[in-house]
Formats: sequence, structure tokens, C-alpha cells
Amino acid sequence: MGILESKPSLYAYTLNELKSLLSPSFRAKQVYHWLYHRYENNIALMDNISKAMQEHLQSHFIISQITPVQIEKSSDGSKKYLFQTKDGHTFESVLIQMKSKELDESGEIVKGEKWTMCLSSQIGCKVGCAFCFTAKGGFVRNLNAGEIVEQVVMMKRDSNIAPNKRVNIVYMGMGEPLHNLANVSQAIKILAELDGLSISARRQTISTSGIAPKIKELGELNLGVQLAISLHAVSDELRSKLMPINKAYNIAEVLNEVRAFPVDSRKRVMFEYLMIKGVNDDIKAAKKLLALLNGIKAKVNLILFNPHEGSEFERPLMEDVRAFADFLVKKGLLCTIRESKGIDISAACGQLREKIKRENGEITQKSKKAKV
Repeated sequence: MGILESKPSLYAYTLNELKSLLSPSFRAKQVYHWLYHRYENNIALMDNISKAMQEHLQSHFIISQITPVQIEKSSDGSKKYLFQTKDGHTFESVLIQMKSKELDESGEIVKGEKWTMCLSSQIGCKVGCAFCFTAKGGFVRNLNAGEIVEQVVMMKRDSNIAPNKRVNIVYMGMGEPLHNLANVSQAIKILAELDGLSISARRQTISTSGIAPKIKELGELNLGVQLAISLHAVSDELRSKLMPINKAYNIAEVLNEVRAFPVDSRKRVMFEYLMIKGVNDDIKAAKKLLALLNGIKAKVNLILFNPHEGSEFERPLMEDVRAFADFLVKKGLLCTIRESKGIDISAACGQLREKIKRENGEITQKSKKAKV
């Protein structure tokens, strides 16, 4: 179980890359249609492809690398997925329903649902943020590009979301995306393929804890992707306590790279700010945040801490969150309060994974006792 499947996944290639591997090359476009428009993961069912080509594909490639082992659905329409990899590890993804379907009086659809998909880039994480549940599970390995892309296909298929339905992608699940930049950037290109899912890079956001050299490297790739910075504190002292990565790349270093990052003229750099009761949620912190972001085309997204077992932190009072946001807005800084989604399921990142691991351990212990 510790060795990954030796054959690569078809989900790991851009269209041009697949064309270079198949002869005749037009077969690549047919395969793409089956993968991303029909959500087909069985090569034998691709019936407009010759038997010889099917055999070639089966000999040299696989399709699916991940399997959903548990799905939790929230009352607000959001879903949390626990996926298992070929080598037996688990990680999470989340499908967030941002807006529900709107119907007119006759029952016709006026506006469709709006979806955001929160993808994982690693199994576990090396960063070790004090407030993050994922850190409790340690780091296992990077996800490959195919495993990242397949999260989107799986969630679309499971929720009957049409292939041409635009969704937003955020790399904000388990892991630090910039610690796995090669695979994440490959996944961004694949998801943006016009003959595939056609999710523009402008609809994809990489959230980073602030790996300053990698922010620069990401900018030089010129993918057109959006950038989000997990800031969470306005002083190096507090940020280093919450996020040990700050000891390597402090706030000033991170902001210097953000200022140099190529931003779409219609977009802003998002700064995620996790509000924790009594830690970073007062107006004094809001004033410091305003000063830090001076001169940056920024948007602040306030996130209410999501309580989980074993955490020392508490969810902030809504009145304090609103006061924080109102101060920033009055000073001209765009600020939103992230609406909590999936609060009635295992919402904190990594929580479902650890819960299932714990339950499986309890089952194992019970089984051992039963045999005695």
C-alpha cells in the first residue's frame, strides 16, 4: 500500500501533452471529452475510441487515483469529501454552495447555483499553524496533479454539476499549495483547458501561508491565477506564535513579494484573516492591518475561527467581527465576512479525516478485545 500506482493518470496531462503521447493525436481530444464532459473513468466504455487505442490506454495509463470513502452533507448544501488514495492515505475536499438556485413563478430557473470547490494539495501539512486541525495529522506527501484535478471531477460528478457549469476553485484545503507548486501549477493548467472543464485561471485562487520565495516563483510562472495570503496577525510576534512559518518569512518579506506579484487589473490580492476571540479581533488590530496593507490593492476576508476538539482558541463574538469589518470599510479597505458554511458537519479542515481515523482505531481496538 506504500507504493503509488506506477502508471500515470490521464488526469495529469494538459491536452497538448496528451496529444504528444497518443497517435493519432486527435484521440487526445476524444479522451478529454470522455474525462471532462462525460465524467467517464472506465476506458473500456469510451466507445468511439478503437479497441487498439483502448488497449494502449489501459496498458500505459490509469484514470482514477482517488476514491470517496465518506461524504458529509450540510443543511446549507455544502459537502465535505474524504478521499482515499491508491496508497491508502486520506485527505479532504469541500464543495461549497455559495448561492442556491433561483426559480421564477412558473418554476423556470432564473439563476443557477454558484459553487466553490476547496481543493487539497497535500496529504497533511508541514506548516503547523497553531489553529489548524490538519497540522495534528502531520505531513505525509504531496498530491500529484492528477489527484488534484480528480477532486474537481469527482465532486462535479457526485453533485450532477454540468461540465460547462463554471465553478470557482480555491487551493485552501489540506496542505500548503506553494510547497507543492509544480503539481498545483500543472493542475491549474489542466483545469483551465478549453476542451476540458474550462475553469479559467482567473477563477482559481492559491492560498498560501506566506512562502515568500515561492510567491515570487508563482508570479514568474504568469499563470493568471489569483493570490490569497493567510495573514491572521498584524505583528510578527503573534503571527510567529500562530504560524511558525513567519519565523522564516516575516510579514514584511511576504508583503514585499505581494507588492511585486502580477495581479489582474480587475482583481485584488485577498488577505485571509482568521478572527480568534481575544487574540486578534479588536480595533487596535484592525488599525494595524489597515497600515500594513497600505498601497496594496487588497481585499480582506474575515474568517470566524471554527472550533474543533483540542483547540485552545474560541470563536469570536459576531459584534466584534462586525466592528472590525466596519472600521476597515469606513477607511476604504474592501472587507468581507466569510459566511460560515458546513458548520453542522466536520467543517474544520482535517477534522473529518482525523475523526474517521480515530473511529477506525476504536473499531480495531474493539475487534482485538472481541477476539480475546
